[in-house]
Amino acid sequence: MTFTTTVRTFSIPKPLGDRLAMQRPEANEARRSGAAAKDSTQSYSPEARDPLAAHKIASKPGITFAAQDKLPKLPIPDLESTCRKYLEALKPLQSPREHHDTATAVNEFRRRDGPDLHERLKKYATGKSSYIEQFWYDSYLNFDNPVVLNLNPFFLLEDDPTPARNNQVTRAASLVVSALSFVRAVRKEELPPDTLRGQPLCMYQYSRLFGTARIPTDSGCQIGQDPTAKHIVVLAHGQFYWFDVLDDNSDLIMTEKDVALNLEVIVDDAQQTPIHEAAKGALGVLSTENRKIWSGLRDVLSKDEGSNNSDCLNIVDSALFILCLDYTEPKTGADLCMNMLCGTSEVQRGVQIGTCTNRWYDKLQIIVCKNGSAGINFEHTGVDGHTVLRFASDVYTDTILRFARSINGQAPSLWASASPDPSKRDPSSFGDVSTTPHKLEWDMVPELTTALRFAETRLADLIQQNEFQTLEFMHYGKNFMTSMGFSPDAFVQMAFQAAYYGLYGRTECVYEPAMTKVYFHGRTEAIRPVTPESVDFVKTFWAENPPQQKVDALKRACEKHTAMTKECAKAEGQDRHLYALFCVWQRFIDEEGAEAASSSNGLDSPGYSSPRSVPSSAHHSPHRPAASSDDGASSPNGSTRGGGSGPPNHAMPALFADSGWDRINNTILSTSNCGNPSLRQFGFGPTSGDGFGIGYIIKDGSVSICASSKHRQTRRYVEAIESYFLEVRKLLRQTQRQRG
Repeated sequence: MTFTTTVRTFSIPKPLGDRLAMQRPEANEARRSGAAAKDSTQSYSPEARDPLAAHKIASKPGITFAAQDKLPKLPIPDLESTCRKYLEALKPLQSPREHHDTATAVNEFRRRDGPDLHERLKKYATGKSSYIEQFWYDSYLNFDNPVVLNLNPFFLLEDDPTPARNNQVTRAASLVVSALSFVRAVRKEELPPDTLRGQPLCMYQYSRLFGTARIPTDSGCQIGQDPTAKHIVVLAHGQFYWFDVLDDNSDLIMTEKDVALNLEVIVDDAQQTPIHEAAKGALGVLSTENRKIWSGLRDVLSKDEGSNNSDCLNIVDSALFILCLDYTEPKTGADLCMNMLCGTSEVQRGVQIGTCTNRWYDKLQIIVCKNGSAGINFEHTGVDGHTVLRFASDVYTDTILRFARSINGQAPSLWASASPDPSKRDPSSFGDVSTTPHKLEWDMVPELTTALRFAETRLADLIQQNEFQTLEFMHYGKNFMTSMGFSPDAFVQMAFQAAYYGLYGRTECVYEPAMTKVYFHGRTEAIRPVTPESVDFVKTFWAENPPQQKVDALKRACEKHTAMTKECAKAEGQDRHLYALFCVWQRFIDEEGAEAASSSNGLDSPGYSSPRSVPSSAHHSPHRPAASSDDGASSPNGSTRGGGSGPPNHAMPALFADSGWDRINNTILSTSNCGNPSLRQFGFGPTSGDGFGIGYIIKDGSVSICASSKHRQTRRYVEAIESYFLEVRKLLRQTQRQRG
């Protein structure tokens, strides 16, 4: 087969810039409330709200975003409440003297800088979608280190329940067609909105999931999007291919069999180039570089007018998503997780032939191994884990239902409407499309060849610096935990703390995100799982105490965690508010041109390396301030003194200069609960050099955990979690028998 580079013009994805945080007129604010949002969704038919429950569906479009203009805005918490909760979160992590110093700094902040910054934040938020949104985007987009292992999380899907379909091409084609059906449902606004106990959630992130790319520039990254994208890019052996999959109406123009044939052709063609030779042109590895370096290399790719490179780059950036076809077959859970998060590193005769070069980390990626194992790796700036989980879950479900309909045409569908059968359409009705695979031929100028080699060696270093372990705990899960009267999430969170304390005899900072999508453009709030109650529990558990005393302590700790989770889901936590206040102060300094304050207070220090999460979940500010300098200008509590009202003399506010701010933002156990039965594992890299990244999924009868660290006895820690789960079950059964 003959491959060509392109047959039509591809536009550069438009930067969304500040429009990423879409502004709405304040005139709508009076209409915003949870009840109004619920009413908007309820006005649609039951069939539209749940297509799977209906056999014949007649739904009007628009349900996906029907509640958007009615959703309440994310509230700005009360300053006093935020300060109080901040102190509560730090107390179990500090010595009495440290906590006294922090309390002094917080009291000074309450009196001096805090009220002024709070008023500035309220003024800034007027007319904005959310008081935190742009700051949150900036925290991701100004992150300069590689996104692989630092920002992008992964999902590992369960295998296809039909064993015969667990081969690469069949599985990949099935996932692509289901993913395109999801794209179509979003674009036609037929995707039923997410709900939480009947309350519709914000659906804005779904409009930023496809045709989107993270694009580095000299001054930070931008998010670009082609909202009319209709092609996908396929990576095989580090080589790039593309073909169209949708028409201008967002209807599918290829059957599953058509897609499978294309993928077979691509795999066969990619194998024609010896793997050692293909590695020399595996340009995807450049997306793992430091962002400033990658920005400069993109300029190299775009500057030569006679080159294909600019067109090739546009094709990749504007694709709906990337499909990565790996030639390897990872066997263990840990190897599968590693493959989905960062790829494998295998060097033969000095050449990298691992799957780490078969990626493009600036976009949503579907990854399929040779044995059909599949996963998703996603660029995290505009979307959280909950959004991509819905995508993964619906795609997995649709692959099963579509196979069922091939056996029984009366089997239900996940979608409110379906594309006309492409095999029965006149090909001329598809419009200006090309369903034939085209190979992207990059011009490998010497500068790119050298840059690719260095990018690969740095990536291989990064991969070698991290390790992964999984636990698929099959003895019990959600059902047992709830039967014993516990919140499953709180129960598992206490396991992480107890296992860590049992190994190291100390309590460290723990982070867990809570979803705030009940609000317009809501993202996450930080739960701080370490509490006086949790510390009391882990100490009680590991001491020689009666079983009932241990169980009682566990119940108190779990009840506290559940109460905090509910507060955070209502946006009543402290982390996002404090981060926004810090950003407002930083803006004030920038506007005043006080560059000296930045250098003297460490604002240019990278500090915490990632806002991630892992989702899901963004965790913290990647540009948090370093501790105060040792130049003698600091007070005993670490804050820098100044006079006057407002931000005094451009000095860093006491709360942010205090060591407690560094402590709360140095996460040792970064955790996130994200999953359902469609996923086998979920995870992300560690967020600090001496910490663990822990993704977990609580199923009815099991718990899946993926732990990562920079070689901090990850296996031993996972085994400690497993031992704790078994021991605490024994305790619960013992106390239950005694009560009985």
